[in-house]
Amino acid sequence: MTSEQILIGSGLTVVLAVASQVLAARLRVPAIILLLPAGFTAGALTDDVQPDRLLGPAFSPLVSLAVAVVLYDAGLGLDLRRLTGGTRHAVVRLVWVGVALTAPTAALVAAPLLGLSAGAAVMLGAILVVSGPTVVGPLLNFVRPTERVQRILLWEGSLIDAVGGILGALVFHALLNEQHRTLGHGLLGFAASVGVGLTLGLLGVALLWWLLVRVRLGEVLGTSVQLAAVLGVAAAADALRDDTGLITAIVMGVVVATVPAFDLPARRPFFETLVSLIVGVLFVSISATVSWSALRPVLLPALGLVAVLVLLVRPLVGALSTAGCGLTEGERAFVGWMAPRGIVAASTAATFSTGLVAAGVGGAQKILPATFVVVVATVTLYGLTAVPVARLLHVVRRARSRPLLVGGEPWTVELATVLRSAGLDVLLWAGRDEQRARITAAGLPLAEGELLAETAEQEGITAVYLLTPEDEFNALAATVLRDTTPLPVHRLAATRPGPGITAPGPPVSVLPAALTAPELARRHAAGAAVRRHPAHGPLPPGHTLLFTLDRTGTLLPATPRGRPAKPGQITERITLGPP
Repeated sequence: MTSEQILIGSGLTVVLAVASQVLAARLRVPAIILLLPAGFTAGALTDDVQPDRLLGPAFSPLVSLAVAVVLYDAGLGLDLRRLTGGTRHAVVRLVWVGVALTAPTAALVAAPLLGLSAGAAVMLGAILVVSGPTVVGPLLNFVRPTERVQRILLWEGSLIDAVGGILGALVFHALLNEQHRTLGHGLLGFAASVGVGLTLGLLGVALLWWLLVRVRLGEVLGTSVQLAAVLGVAAAADALRDDTGLITAIVMGVVVATVPAFDLPARRPFFETLVSLIVGVLFVSISATVSWSALRPVLLPALGLVAVLVLLVRPLVGALSTAGCGLTEGERAFVGWMAPRGIVAASTAATFSTGLVAAGVGGAQKILPATFVVVVATVTLYGLTAVPVARLLHVVRRARSRPLLVGGEPWTVELATVLRSAGLDVLLWAGRDEQRARITAAGLPLAEGELLAETAEQEGITAVYLLTPEDEFNALAATVLRDTTPLPVHRLAATRPGPGITAPGPPVSVLPAALTAPELARRHAAGAAVRRHPAHGPLPPGHTLLFTLDRTGTLLPATPRGRPAKPGQITERITLGPP
């Protein structure tokens, strides 16, 4: 290719990836639904976006490294401290039962339907065991199922990607080397791959600990170090044994997220942007390699395979894996419904099918188009049905507000108690030990860890209220949160506004201006109490309106002048009244 063609192809790939994601966000659909058709269409209309022509033999190893970065970022959202009890048992079973049932069933069904040789069918079965956080995560954020269901599916999606990648690599080499086909040798190879991935992953964690904790690099250099460490260690792992870099990346991400000593920033804008771009570019590039002439013969048979995976295999895997784990019947059924395929399935299919075609494995040329159909069909099906199925099974979290109250003053604890009595799922965070002890003693849920991490990661939070007596903290947190989260942010009015107290840029909403932290503390110490009142009629004398609740259970703060936020829709009022 000429340099002009390379420039046009590279630029067009990135533009298509980002444009598809922007359009998907506007349409409120999973981005993959648009990314795959965009890449497929571009590949049919022009040769400039073909990754084999743009990158040549570098395409496959670059895909492996890119997926490693995606899985490391997914691992940063998986805290082992939250994986306990029945949730842990369900995740472990979903991984091994899912692999044990999905791979052989998919192979047995695909061989006659698609006309594959035994080797190609086994390869396709190994590829289709994976799911993926880049597909599951956005779907779950849209559906908002119960917290334990969301946690189970996210953990499964992240872990099974690494297992499926290694399984695919082992099958690939077994097909290329006849002497590796024995079961004992395969199990030994799998164990060796896991050992390499775990060992190098822990070495990568040690390297990150030294750089991030002992050397104490800043946020910018710390992010660069994480990226370099993941790429370097994953590359070394893949060089030793194919696709072990996936395990390495997951191990590094999970350990960094779990060990408190790392104390990473809650929001990772660079990583989030990079992962989003990587996923978009990979989907566009991989789908561009699929031609209509290759897709047409496998379209209907692959849809038959999808029907078996969706209607038979996944419900059986979900039922066996969640038995005795403490989930409701609706939660078990929803877990048995959700299994979309994503970037790892597409990337491994693109990587392995080329080598098998070159080796003359019968039907290997159908692996990539068949995987393409499975990915598109499963994501489209689950994307369109996840919400109604979740509602039918009663696993959707309540639409009522879940406010995060930041602060542990006595009046804040009383406010949280009153809001809970009104049916809201309140979460509190405080930085001081005595405040946290007060919250715990009141029997209220206390968010662990860093404030921004909880704001970004706690599922279901609908708004943040900064209620601490430190004006500087409230102003700084409001500024940071406004730039890093789409959640509404409200704070107390400053006692004495001045430099560093008033946040720059557009102001965030504040509670009634007269209720500064000292004034609230003084009133409460004098006997004032937080109370609930019906929506109709005047407030009793001496009561100051704090919040209102509307018909949907949404918590609305009073305006700075103390007026209701939405007159006419109020069902209840929360006030601060005299003794």
